[in-house]
Amino acid sequence: MSDALTGLPLPDAGLEAILAGQLALVESGLREAVASDDPFVADASRYLVDAGGKRFRPLLVLVAAQFGDADAPGVVPAGVVVELTHLATLYHDDVMDEAQLRRGAPSANARWDNTIAILTGDFLFARSSKILADLGPEAVRIQALTFERLCRGQIRETVGPRDGQDPVQHHLEVVADKTGSLIAASGWYGGLMAGAPAEYVELLTAFGERIGVAFQLADDLVDITSESLQSGKTPGTDLREGILTLTGLIALASDDPQDARLKDLLGRPLPDDDEHAEALALLRAHPGVIEARKEAHGWADAARDLLAGLPAGPARDVLAQLCDYVVSRTG
Repeated sequence: MSDALTGLPLPDAGLEAILAGQLALVESGLREAVASDDPFVADASRYLVDAGGKRFRPLLVLVAAQFGDADAPGVVPAGVVVELTHLATLYHDDVMDEAQLRRGAPSANARWDNTIAILTGDFLFARSSKILADLGPEAVRIQALTFERLCRGQIRETVGPRDGQDPVQHHLEVVADKTGSLIAASGWYGGLMAGAPAEYVELLTAFGERIGVAFQLADDLVDITSESLQSGKTPGTDLREGILTLTGLIALASDDPQDARLKDLLGRPLPDDDEHAEALALLRAHPGVIEARKEAHGWADAARDLLAGLPAGPARDVLAQLCDYVVSRTG
């Protein structure tokens, strides 16, 4: 069974079988999309495909399609498009973050170099665009809008908050652009390709945005609180690289004198193992963990609120379970 269905006790065996079958088709489509006559290009392009992953975005495409004709010919290709786009951003993100691990294995930039990783990401964007060309102009427009937000989010994260801007609010806007936008597109694609009513497509898009932010905030918390490779990377990786996520930003805003040492450690790379361990222990004990967890749950609850506008049934039940699933990892 796909990782996307692992841990999801789906309420309907029939729907579970349908989703598992369609996810298998998405998986086949991914491997076909990254195939190349050039052995090196093929090897680099399938590197992250072979690494696996949650396949959360294609799953949302497939569930959203249940509110229309789930067997429509564009549904599975749309699932391939969102995952290809996601994988392309991972190649680029690892270069930006100088990451050494991705899903527990050496990142593409660590295995080869930054240039290869960037070009491979571009290759995947090109392959996703090739598939989109057969899905119609509206699908291409969705991708263009999403890609714009992905780039904007990366730029804003790199530049940082403007003078006088709340760093926490800035961070949430970056998360919405970098993660929420593509998961929103997943709901949009699924509903659109299946011919679902316009009001359902709008709700599914908004649901994806909100659940996407919750998903990323939860992932960032796992990086802090996990004692294992649960997040697919060594715990505290963001902290070691000087990347501030919501918990760290909350801690930096603290006026408590007891946080002075933690604030000194935050916001700069921590290559020293002792300093890294100290910072991680202080951060895990900080009230910011509880506040960040509340924020993640708040976004998941906001996503759940939208479900009242969708017809009752197994597909809506799955979306409700996704709201629980994305935040269950935070403890």
